[in-house]
Amino acid sequence: MTKAELVEEVARAAELTKKDSEVIVDEVFKNIIQALNRGEKIELRGFGSFRVRQRDARRGRNPKTGEPVDIPAKRVPYFKPGKELKELINDGAPDSDVDDELDELADEADEIGESTAAV
Repeated sequence: MTKAELVEEVARAAELTKKDSEVIVDEVFKNIIQALNRGEKIELRGFGSFRVRQRDARRGRNPKTGEPVDIPAKRVPYFKPGKELKELINDGAPDSDVDDELDELADEADEIGESTAAV
């Protein structure tokens, strides 16, 4: 699914214009990125959690030449799926059950969006 498809789905599900739903999707992504930049962990119950992990500097190899290359330390985003998400994907639940669960997750996302809009 692309961001444009996500925006369309949010617009359809929430009965909003695409422009309004794009603002919501962009705001959610922006808030996730800002929280990660501050070193915060984001936990969306039933979906998963986002956090930043530190990777140490290391020695690598240029795959083309085989020459050693120094790779600097960096921070990388990490997503850990929640138990409910794993179950929904792995249990082969019927689409209607998945849709119900996703609707509940969307409601939670709406609540998060409303609380971040107030900030």
